[in-house]
Amino acid sequence: MLQIQENMQILSNLTSKFPTFLLTGIPGLESFHAWISIPFCCLYAIALSGNSMILFVIITQQSLHEPMYYFLSMLSAADLGLTVSTMSTTLGILWFDAKEINLDTCITQMFFLHGFTFIESGVLVAMAFDRYVAICDPLRYTTILTNSRMIQMGLVMIIRTVVLIVPLLLLLKPLYFGRENVLSHSYCYHPDVIKLACSDTRANSICGLIDLILTTGIDTPCIVLSYILIIHSVLSIASPEERHKVFSTCVSHIGAVTIFYIPMVSLSLVHRYGQSAPKVVHSMMANIYLLLPPVLNPIIYSVKTKQIRKAILNLLLTKQNRAVCLRKT
Repeated sequence: MLQIQENMQILSNLTSKFPTFLLTGIPGLESFHAWISIPFCCLYAIALSGNSMILFVIITQQSLHEPMYYFLSMLSAADLGLTVSTMSTTLGILWFDAKEINLDTCITQMFFLHGFTFIESGVLVAMAFDRYVAICDPLRYTTILTNSRMIQMGLVMIIRTVVLIVPLLLLLKPLYFGRENVLSHSYCYHPDVIKLACSDTRANSICGLIDLILTTGIDTPCIVLSYILIIHSVLSIASPEERHKVFSTCVSHIGAVTIFYIPMVSLSLVHRYGQSAPKVVHSMMANIYLLLPPVLNPIIYSVKTKQIRKAILNLLLTKQNRAVCLRKT
């Protein structure tokens, strides 16, 4: 009995329910963090300005008040949320070497980080459905994708996210952690956090697996099915020019799906099977996973979507003309 009490006392000295986590910048390149922050700042600026511009253009331009562009505005909002949720900790490490973060702050960051990731996955499914209806059933497009139905779809995405995320994060509270815990990334990532727990994490792992199945496990097959039906419909079109024209409307969405899912799957594989990989690989994969979609999505949609490109150019030209008029007066 005395031995058990001594063991419990040793365990309580080594573990804590109020732990401090240490975030990681770029391992092995700590002395260059100030220089590395320059490209990071540029990427964050591109992500914030690009997605804000698309949101502003869609809100202010009456011609873009259509289902396709409403879904694009949801995608931009999710990308903005992803960018903001990790920017403070990443730049804090690179600028001020501010590595410490407590469990409650970590949980808050994970809520927004994983939450916006789930929402973005849901938006990509909605955009695939939009393309399916537009191509396979164009005559009923406006009757299927009404404003009320789009609001319902948005609410479903948010409710699904909250229902899946809250239990996952609440299960972290009872866990014991070491006094100091070094995370692999510049932000809190759920699989990374539970690896450091000294308690039994089976419930956390099962909950995480359920969340993965109910998001990526459902969303990915839905997107694939949509494109199988789209391809089947397009191949029935006789004219090669018409086929090319129809397929070109899907290029932007395919690009968005690719840059979202490939880094996410790669990071999950590195966490599960790449324990022997250098720490810098974990760090770079983590940053690519979060920065690539918010940076590239506005560029892809601005370049490949004529209406968005035209609206942005009109907005910039209008501002330039106003500035010229003010100078003349």
